[in-house]
Order: sequence, then C-alpha cells, then structure tokens
Amino acid sequence: MSDKNIGHPLIIFDGVCNYCCGVVNSIIGRDPGGVFRFAPFQSEAAGRILGQYNYPSDSLDSFVLIDGGKLYTKSEAGLRVQKLLGGIHKLLYAFIAVPAPVRDAVYDYIARNRYKWYGKKEECMIPSPDIKNRFLE
Repeated sequence: MSDKNIGHPLIIFDGVCNYCCGVVNSIIGRDPGGVFRFAPFQSEAAGRILGQYNYPSDSLDSFVLIDGGKLYTKSEAGLRVQKLLGGIHKLLYAFIAVPAPVRDAVYDYIARNRYKWYGKKEECMIPSPDIKNRFLE
C-alpha cells in the first residue's frame, strides 16, 4: 500500500518547532479515536509522501494536511483539521470564508516568527509509546 493511501488524514509538520509540536500534541489530545496520522517534515516518510504530491519536503514554513488524496497547506490545512476534529472545533472552519491571501498572510507571519517566539528543539519530537503508532516512519 502506498503512503498516499494510508487511510487516515495525515499531518506533516516541522518536528523541531516547539509551536508545531505543541499543535500536534493538542490535536492528539482532541483526537481520542486516533483518526489523524503524523510525520515530521524531517522524516523519510514525509519526504516520500510529499514527493508523491510534487511538494518540496524542505518547505518547513507550512503545515500540511493530506486527506482524501488531496494536499492542503497553511491556513486551509489548519482549518480543515479543525473541521475534521469535530465538536466545537469545527466552528473554526467558518474562517474558510476569509479570502485565502488574508488567512495565509496571518499564517505566514506566525510561521516566520515561530522559532523566535516559541523556540526549537535540537531533534524532532519523539512520540511516547502510547501514540507512536500514529507517527509514520
């Protein structure tokens, strides 16, 4: 089975960014059914999967969601994750009505400053044994 058909929404994130890892941990906490899968940009799995979509694996300034065979980035990826999480979080998807250039300008501002504001790790986050199966290798 190819990575493109893993059967779960896949989030690809900057594995050394403290903010990004915090977002991933928050998603894991709000996803007790284990719907989402994860891969840091720095992993071989992410490089392989992004290659299938002709997306650069060194584009650490974006958050990527692959769902239903489609790749989403930046604010659209984040809003679609909220929608998939359901509950009260899906209400945030209403921001999709804001034009993408406006949403992505805010996203880009945060992405440019995330290391300065939140710092970064020396190595990618290492998932705990209870969630390790949700991370692609």
